[in-house]
Amino acid sequence: MADICLLGTGGMMPLKDRFLTSLYAEYNGKAVLIDCGEGTQVAIAKHGLKLSRIELILITHCHADHVAGLPGLLLSIGNSSRTQPLYIAAPESCLKTVESLMSVCGALPYEVKTVGFPDDISYTFRADMVDPMLSVRTMPLSHRVSCLGYSLMLKKKPPFLPNNARAIGVPVELWKKLHNGETVVLEDGTRVPPEAVTGDRRPSMKITYTTDTLPLDDIFIFAENADLFVCEGMYGLPEKKESMNEKMHMLMQDACRIAKEANAKRLWLTHYSPAEKDPSVYAEELRKIFPDAVVTEDGAKITL
Repeated sequence: MADICLLGTGGMMPLKDRFLTSLYAEYNGKAVLIDCGEGTQVAIAKHGLKLSRIELILITHCHADHVAGLPGLLLSIGNSSRTQPLYIAAPESCLKTVESLMSVCGALPYEVKTVGFPDDISYTFRADMVDPMLSVRTMPLSHRVSCLGYSLMLKKKPPFLPNNARAIGVPVELWKKLHNGETVVLEDGTRVPPEAVTGDRRPSMKITYTTDTLPLDDIFIFAENADLFVCEGMYGLPEKKESMNEKMHMLMQDACRIAKEANAKRLWLTHYSPAEKDPSVYAEELRKIFPDAVVTEDGAKITL
């Protein structure tokens, strides 16, 4: 199971009752953080989550409301007794900005390893530091600077069949290796592939996250069949459509149409304009477009 928390739902600047948009996804005690605007570490504490569990930070783009909280977060992680490396991944064009932000941290008690993703093509990254079954897919979005959408793809292990293992004569101490997808060799030289002792594979879990972009048709495919689709909706007023297009953002209605076309299981809206004081007023209208749309608030949680 994966535990998901939307740390904040705001865009542009934090408000007294709304942190900036960021997502925390935890699986088996290790977490991925997507974006790190001002106050993100405070939101993590407020929602009862653990800084020490973050293994990978994914940055969508280098506007301040998505990265300005990075130095403070890294320093606080250092104060949590961390010594193992921490990974930060971002569009390649963002890496200099990320490294500049890190320069104010001084010496950290752990190594920070940066990974640059292509700005203009999709890419798949295996996130072994979190879990060998987790991969991260990227999609170039359309914003004023290079910006990436992310899909977290978590493969589910097939069910282990102990009766098959016993029948073949596999010692119990080798069962875990087989369940992890490794082939084992018995004392008599017999090679046992994992398929011999596991059932049918189950579909992967998919969490798609897109903010700060025009409503591109390609997002339909990127978010296809997502268990959770997290997407920006700066405004809920249709008359803001032209303004949002100019600023390369999308409306809540745009996000709902994408979710419907993508056949997503559920949609969490986020990245509201500071001018949208109560985004929930649009909820009924939005559910007419996509019934499983949720106008989220800070701290929204779900276990998938």
